Amino acid sequence: MAERRKRGVRARWLVLPVAALMTWGCAPGQGSGPDSGSPQARTPAPTASSAGPSPTASPGGTYDPAAYAPQVRTYAKKAGVSAQLVMAVLYNEDYKPHDPAFERSWQKYKPDAAFGIANMHRAAFDQTKRGRDFASRRWEELPDDRALAVEAAAWYLHDMSAQLPAHWKGPYSRDELMALGYNAGGGNMAAFARGAKPGSQAADYLARLRDNWQKAGKAVAQDGT
Repeated sequence: MAERRKRGVRARWLVLPVAALMTWGCAPGQGSGPDSGSPQARTPAPTASSAGPSPTASPGGTYDPAAYAPQVRTYAKKAGVSAQLVMAVLYNEDYKPHDPAFERSWQKYKPDAAFGIANMHRAAFDQTKRGRDFASRRWEELPDDRALAVEAAAWYLHDMSAQLPAHWKGPYSRDELMALGYNAGGGNMAAFARGAKPGSQAADYLARLRDNWQKAGKAVAQDGT
């Protein structure tokens, strides 16, 4: 059931790259995004990561989140959050093509679109990076630097954890509430912790997180343990 639902969502997204990239290719430099008309901004140079080399993006934006297990373990540890949670979020966010050209093309027509394999919005990234090792990095770099996307996601989850009360209502674990915060924002997470019922989108996100939980645990386990 979960795999069929994921394939259906991805199939709908696969219709978008054709139209978006055709328009992008016919009208370079047009659009409302901050990288408009700047070839350098569209292809920022990749940066080295202490968490290890990032696998190369595959054609069409398809990838296996498990390939980023070393980065997930490193940045989850630095942020003080569960590596399994970070990996489960990556699986949850793997519902659309993560191709840099497609992401930038789509962002020209939907300026509030999210960037990177963790689907982070500009405001969330700019808020999360403050005072952190990646404070000098730019949101526009996320499609090209997947390690940066993992690092930012880990710290965003850290910030969600810091906003949780000591006790909460409802049948949610701490990690589940943090994931709901990642998807719906800290204000909604706080409401869920007080007992509010998640809407359909948040409920679906939670269901997919639970579906992906065991797979995420296996992906971040070292030496098969």
